[in-house]
Amino acid sequence: MMEAIAQQWNFMRILRLVVGIWGIYSSITDSQPLFGILGGVFILQSLLNVGGCGSNGCKIPQNQNHTTANIKNT
Repeated sequence: MMEAIAQQWNFMRILRLVVGIWGIYSSITDSQPLFGILGGVFILQSLLNVGGCGSNGCKIPQNQNHTTANIKNT
């Protein structure tokens, strides 16, 4: 579990963590529990590496049959 948390940090994962920390900080300073819940969700998403599509659940497979055609001048 710790290996999954410590590896594969990308921009979106760091952004979710920062937004989550900001949400929890904002909920404490403004006494808004909804921001705390939202911040907790964002922190959970960043720690578990899941987003809107799950962990690479929306990835489209690439075509492995690459064919090229020569274009001749006419």
